Amino acid sequence: MSELESATGRFEIIFNPENSKYAICDYAHTPDALKNILNTLQKTKEKGQKIITVFGAGGDRDKTKRPEMGKIAAQLSNLVIITSDNPRSEDPESIIRDIKSGIEEEKLENVIEITDRRQAIKTALKISSKNDIILIAGKGHEDYQEIKGKKLPFSDKEEIKKIWFNHIKK
Repeated sequence: MSELESATGRFEIIFNPENSKYAICDYAHTPDALKNILNTLQKTKEKGQKIITVFGAGGDRDKTKRPEMGKIAAQLSNLVIITSDNPRSEDPESIIRDIKSGIEEEKLENVIEITDRRQAIKTALKISSKNDIILIAGKGHEDYQEIKGKKLPFSDKEEIKKIWFNHIKK
């Protein structure tokens, strides 16, 4: 069992041995999927470990799930960074507002809005502490960001690797 690998984009773990930080990329893009992965992380995290969740919601898709996903992320994470996730034809900031509308007032102090997904990931990796768990949710296996009718190359997993390991000479 220990030799089994996860499916691409599902609970993909990237570990940085230099700072003992974990990043997990997962396709969780529905309320149930986000709740399931965050509950799993809550059950398996060690004492003192924090969960930092970076996620957004797709544009031109079911708007009713956005507030619910915000509520779930804020309840089950120590810090939430709301960002873009394939905004398509919608205004990314409008999507972020929809997500944020579901978050309880007292949880808002643990919420950061960063529209640029690359910057959101970079921020999560930078502000996390040793042993923290960083969940990058919503895109998983996808290797693009869909913005205004264009599919632009973008991979959460590759962004993490660039940020953490770009200084390593091959």
